[in-house]
Amino acid sequence: MTSPTSLPTPRSQSKKPMGRMAGWFRQALLKKPKKLPFSSESTPGDVSRLTSQDSSPPLSLSSVKSPTPPPAPMGASSSGRWTKDYDVCVCHSEEDLAAAQKLVSYLEGSAASLRCYLQLRDATPGGAIVSELCQALSNSHCRVLLITPGFLQDPWCRYQMLQALTEAPTAEGCTIPLLSGLTRASYPAELRFMYYVDGRGPDGGFHQVKEAVMRYLRTLG
Repeated sequence: MTSPTSLPTPRSQSKKPMGRMAGWFRQALLKKPKKLPFSSESTPGDVSRLTSQDSSPPLSLSSVKSPTPPPAPMGASSSGRWTKDYDVCVCHSEEDLAAAQKLVSYLEGSAASLRCYLQLRDATPGGAIVSELCQALSNSHCRVLLITPGFLQDPWCRYQMLQALTEAPTAEGCTIPLLSGLTRASYPAELRFMYYVDGRGPDGGFHQVKEAVMRYLRTLG
């Protein structure tokens, strides 16, 4: 008959491994979880927090906008100068076209960039001469009368002169006579109450005409 101590009992064999497993679980539960790095399995809330803390999102092509152009100068459209199409209407005879073109080129090329009406350049093809002349005078702030021997002999020039005086009889400074190639005695009697620009100067009186036009435009606000 075998001694009771020769073979271990089943109960003592099962207790030892169970004790080891229990100790392993206790150690696993007592350990602090490690902080996991950011991964694709993070929640949307975590992603937004990390993005806002680390760096701002890169710009996409659709979010890049061209710079806004500066606004137009205030009051430019409401200025009295822009209520008419032209600053100056140059009245001249046909034989003085070259001199009129020089005057217009000087006024338009100045820093003020004056808007000039030159009949043979700006008149509407097919338009009636009388209506074109009247419209040009009414659509211009100033009238420059290029008074020459040819001007005094041209009936259309005299018509323009009288029409200019009729359009604005009380607008002082808007009609500017430029006497060229004539003596003071030949100055038209209709304009004797107005000072004229003497065209015998080195620049043909062009600078003085420009200053007179600018002075009148400044009165418009």
